[in-house]
Amino acid sequence: MAHVEMTPAVAGEAASQPPRRRSVLGAIDAALGWLVEIPAAILVVAEVVILFAGVVARYVLHTPLIWSDELASILFLWLAMLGSVVALRRGEHMRMTALVASAGPRLWAYLDVVATCAALAFLVLIVHPAYEYAYEESFITTPALQISNTWRAAALPVGICLMALFALLRLARAGDFKTFLLAALTVVALIGVFWLAQPMLRPLGNLNLIIFFVGVVGFCVFAGVPIGFAFGMAIFGYLALTTRTPLMVLVGRMDEGMSHLILLSVPLFVFLGLLIEMTGMARAMVAFLASLLGHVRGGLHYVLVGAMYLVSGISGSKAADMAAVAPVLFPEMKERGAKPGDLVALLAATGAQTETIPPSLVLITIGSVTGVSISALFTGGLLPGVVLAITLSALVWWRYRGENLSHVQRATRSEIGKAFIYALPALALPFVIRYAVVEGIATATEVSTIGIVYAFLIGLLIYRKFNWRRLVPMLIDTACLSGAILFIIGTATGMAWGLTQSGFSRALAAAMAGLPGGSATFIAVSILAFVILGSVLEGIPAIVLFGPLLFPIARAVGVHEVHYAMVIILAMGIGLFAPPFGVGYYAACAISRIHPDLGIRPMLGYTLALLIGTIVIAAVPWFSIGLLR
Repeated sequence: MAHVEMTPAVAGEAASQPPRRRSVLGAIDAALGWLVEIPAAILVVAEVVILFAGVVARYVLHTPLIWSDELASILFLWLAMLGSVVALRRGEHMRMTALVASAGPRLWAYLDVVATCAALAFLVLIVHPAYEYAYEESFITTPALQISNTWRAAALPVGICLMALFALLRLARAGDFKTFLLAALTVVALIGVFWLAQPMLRPLGNLNLIIFFVGVVGFCVFAGVPIGFAFGMAIFGYLALTTRTPLMVLVGRMDEGMSHLILLSVPLFVFLGLLIEMTGMARAMVAFLASLLGHVRGGLHYVLVGAMYLVSGISGSKAADMAAVAPVLFPEMKERGAKPGDLVALLAATGAQTETIPPSLVLITIGSVTGVSISALFTGGLLPGVVLAITLSALVWWRYRGENLSHVQRATRSEIGKAFIYALPALALPFVIRYAVVEGIATATEVSTIGIVYAFLIGLLIYRKFNWRRLVPMLIDTACLSGAILFIIGTATGMAWGLTQSGFSRALAAAMAGLPGGSATFIAVSILAFVILGSVLEGIPAIVLFGPLLFPIARAVGVHEVHYAMVIILAMGIGLFAPPFGVGYYAACAISRIHPDLGIRPMLGYTLALLIGTIVIAAVPWFSIGLLR
């Protein structure tokens, strides 16, 4: 999930720059921004059209389009890179700012410029290997379209150059030349130290893994450098300074990680989440649940838990889920006396609860990087979400068992029936998606397009709340968030490859497999590790980095892959949404417009409930694999 913040360096821009310079730089940034954003939006539409056409041609017309997947893959890499450019321009690449935000305004402004300089440094270092990679791909001809693969690979150097350009514009608009100079010298000095230390680093062997993948990554992440660029700096430094591996190989691993066709469902499900919110489908579902439980003590809290479960089964994006549900329920809940801190805490807890609900982006990512069946993951993720919903609901019952509802009017059967009929088209969407996957109508990648077309028609013809003016901004937002996610996956794939080639994976497998207590100890250690990783790296980069290493170990110690996936996803969800480091918690606060301090104490109880539910699921594998065929 992207984290957006207004840093002092940016916030003070207008006050510190001459008006003429400010207007010229702003005009250049805006013009170049549109030149990138509009093609990115068009690419999202193109992917929907191509994949949906493939489904229709294969399932309805029985004449498969042999070129559809290939064209979709080519355009996907361009979408990923242009989306990364948009994310950098907007400052929406994922980053951890918990420590940076606690610093004073001056230090914060300095670290923000350092983060931009570090990102620029990585882009400058990687641009030549990216060009070499694109050139080498010119000798390959695609099998279906019979065109040079350079058309696809060129997305990497083009995207890198555009990101570097926007990074320069961002630095030029920072306003304080002294801060920029100090930040630039800091980054150059650190790179110079590592370059001079090269003769001492090579003989250290696997100790370099700790230096680069722990030290460099940790320093960059906690300093506020976007996570994708932190990963990139670490693996680039490791390969360039300690191995003889051509750096073009790193670009190839980034390409592999970012353009895996199964990941195409990421932008499509993100767009679907925005679409159901815009068309009023989410509001209709929530209204129906409220009519059922609004008269019960803590009833709207149960509605919040249930609504997040339903919506998560549609969108796959937690930010979109929370944005769809909170504005509908929170005003009424506040009128009934619910405390703002408890509301935001429950919203964050339900975000963690629904991490396993298909089509979760984390499930899709696990399937793509570990080889586990995505269909099996979709099936296995249903019951764990129910178990956590029960534990959260039990806590809600305890907290609100004495709630005064004398002023609340119970909905009549007629009102419930009308709400159900109105919500029925929206409630049908998760089942439409599930049916399409199970019956083989569409793949896990293609099914998102069925959901998009369904939501488009329902919103246009039934709910009639389709706002055409919001369509282009939604497409751009989709490209932006997707680019931020995919760039992390690309650089993390490079790190995972470096870890594998170093022999670290074999050593880790041996250590984990040798833990006393067998599978139980392995799962317990994994829960602890992924709670920590989820709070620092977020779910997707943590999965990409450690999934290929740990899933083979899980198989070796006798843990079912789907069961293990559910356990670590829920553990990461706890880390992601639990304060003080969980960025998902702060996203919930931003969406609900409630100060983070108010929700920390209530969140402790909900976090405990989530942990109990996770332990139950870990102890009873049936909840994860009982529905598998």
